[in-house]
Amino acid sequence: MKLWGGRFTKPTNQLVDEYTASINFDKKLAKYDIQGSLAHVEMLKFCGIIPVADADQIAEGLHTVLLKIESGEAELSEEHEDIHMNVEKLLMEEVGAVGGKLHTGRSRNDQVALDMRLYLREQLIEIIQLVVSVQQSLHTQAKLNLDTVMPGYTHLQRAQPVLFGHHMMAYVFMFQRDVERLTDSWKRVNKSPLGAGALAGTTFPIDRQFVAEKLGFDGICENSLDAVSDRDFVVEFLSNASLISTHLSRLCEELVQWSSAEFSFIELDDAFSTGSSMMPQKKNPDVAELVRGKTGRVVGHLVGMLTTLKGLPLAYNKDMQEDKEGMFDTVDTLKGALGLFAPMIETMQVKKENMYEAVRKDFSNATDLADYLVEKGMPFRESHAVVGQVVLQCINDNKYLLDLTLEEFKSFSETIEADIFEKLKPETVVNARDVAGGTAKNRVEEQIEKAVELFQSSSEWVRKHGENI
Repeated sequence: MKLWGGRFTKPTNQLVDEYTASINFDKKLAKYDIQGSLAHVEMLKFCGIIPVADADQIAEGLHTVLLKIESGEAELSEEHEDIHMNVEKLLMEEVGAVGGKLHTGRSRNDQVALDMRLYLREQLIEIIQLVVSVQQSLHTQAKLNLDTVMPGYTHLQRAQPVLFGHHMMAYVFMFQRDVERLTDSWKRVNKSPLGAGALAGTTFPIDRQFVAEKLGFDGICENSLDAVSDRDFVVEFLSNASLISTHLSRLCEELVQWSSAEFSFIELDDAFSTGSSMMPQKKNPDVAELVRGKTGRVVGHLVGMLTTLKGLPLAYNKDMQEDKEGMFDTVDTLKGALGLFAPMIETMQVKKENMYEAVRKDFSNATDLADYLVEKGMPFRESHAVVGQVVLQCINDNKYLLDLTLEEFKSFSETIEADIFEKLKPETVVNARDVAGGTAKNRVEEQIEKAVELFQSSSEWVRKHGENI
């Protein structure tokens, strides 16, 4: 007989048991389910809803059940559907009928919402730490490459020279937004739904705030209907995870390009590359490619969750069982990618000479020639047209701007003087962008210093919130 089977005259069909059971994946919530149950039974004792001796016996039994689950000794069964019923069944095997008092004043509906929040907030702490580790690896490369000039691109066409350190810092600040989104989501995750019951609360004189404080929550979900039907916190996490994965994917795309013979800007360490089963010369950036590929998987879970929720009436519906597998897989996929990324970036070899040579063989200093003419008094639109003619002539003559003689420059404008050669050097072009956030070396150093403050702030946030859970 099911624990809820009192009003039924026959057992459920075996196919129904197999189809509706969630124990094969929600067993991941065992620790959190028991953590919530321990707080709940302590509240029942505190409020005098069940006898002290019964509450103490139940708590002792829950600790035993957790040990048996973690050791693999306990058998979790599809017959008991989910982690909640399995834990309760195991508890009753340990302590007898008194274990049935545990569920007083609660439902699986508020219980599962609680478990999901307990699980997710712990994952948030770990994921934030992993994102910061990726930021720090990029930060290290930025510090090592404050004099490394590379082509900057728009439309994947060479545009203007930048420091490689500047390029790395762009991703540091990109991932900082991810950290900020994750930390901001905490205040929506860290609310306790327990006590909402199935949908309307309970007739027992429970103390919801007592449980919330025991479990380190910032407060309670204010409406019982919303408490059991809310999965916005899951959607928000999946959205944030999708953005993190997208940012990883963008960087992976560049790593794949840069490690090709066509670019030859970097070489990934052998420990983060693979070979070909047929072509012995190959060294493939498979880790970067797979992280890029798994982004679709993470985004798919977000779309799947939104689609599941879009037509659901209040309050709880069985459809919401679909909130778990996508979230669990997203957590595992994202943590796996982030864990690999930091050491892959740290061990990456930067081919500084190749980057510099690339900048010398393009027209990414053309804007500086236009700006030079503006400084001499020429309207920018006119200087833009003049420099366009200079570039066209260089292309026809198979030359670059620094290959021209002063006489050739003067054939386009008499205002050009010998200082143009210094003006158009890659280092000069880079350091001319001396504005806040620019690619000039001193500005990149400012960004590097700012990032140290951000890392310290993130670490302090993790320490503070990690202590409370």
